[in-house]
Amino acid sequence: MAKLSTEELLGQFKELTLLELSEFVKAFEEEFGVTAAAPVAVAAAPGAPAAAAEEVAEQDEFDVVLESAGDKKIQVIKEVRGLTSLGLKEAKDLVESAPKAILEKVDKAAAEKAKEALEGAGATVTLK
Repeated sequence: MAKLSTEELLGQFKELTLLELSEFVKAFEEEFGVTAAAPVAVAAAPGAPAAAAEEVAEQDEFDVVLESAGDKKIQVIKEVRGLTSLGLKEAKDLVESAPKAILEKVDKAAAEKAKEALEGAGATVTLK
């Protein structure tokens, strides 16, 4: 049997019906122990909305948002200063203007640590 070029193979495939092509793919998969399922699934993906793909991905950046300072405002101001590079006045203004983002686009571990510290000082905090 003569070796066919890529163009000749494509020409042969163009002449097949969908049913014949489906049977060929099954036989090819069995013969070589491969699967064509992944490329077929990828071909269907462009029709899906981009937002759906983003929702599937796990969130890796978080914002630490101070909702309220609670009863121990001074302790919360100290924690805010420790978490940021803000001075006393800036930290106080930030705490008093809650709800306000303390940290933005930090990884999950840093966000959890900051939330723990702020809640320990009496603040109400959310991660977004």
